[in-house]
Amino acid sequence: MQIILMEKIANLGQLGDIVNVRSGFARNYLIPQGKAKRATEQAIAEFQSKRAELEKAHAASLAAAQAIADKLDGLLVQITQKAGSDGKLFGSVTNANIAQALVEQGFTIEKSMIRMPNGQLKQVGDYPLTVVLHGDVSAHITVSVLGEATI
Repeated sequence: MQIILMEKIANLGQLGDIVNVRSGFARNYLIPQGKAKRATEQAIAEFQSKRAELEKAHAASLAAAQAIADKLDGLLVQITQKAGSDGKLFGSVTNANIAQALVEQGFTIEKSMIRMPNGQLKQVGDYPLTVVLHGDVSAHITVSVLGEATI
């Protein structure tokens, strides 16, 4: 299926590119989320007329993401969980826990923005993680998991 990208999508293309993708990916993900439109003649003409407006909005969101990344870069987030005497957590620290801790510090971060390459954190310690704020902008934070003694 041919679609027009309404924003930059990693490993697919830039704003305004006309690309071929599998129809399920387009129908179930890209089109419902407003990331793409079907590449009909009418849609292409409509996109060309709104291109400057869309590029301006894209540049504004990029600048906003860069400003947040400057504040986030190098931030230390501390999360306390119950842990055993060997440092193993009862449960785990997920991206939702980290997003909640960042919201408490005044950042508007969604859990889907936090990249955890090794999965959930299950040990006490410091872990470097990446927060992807925009397709081109990411910040590196350190999550420090502290053990809370159980009696």
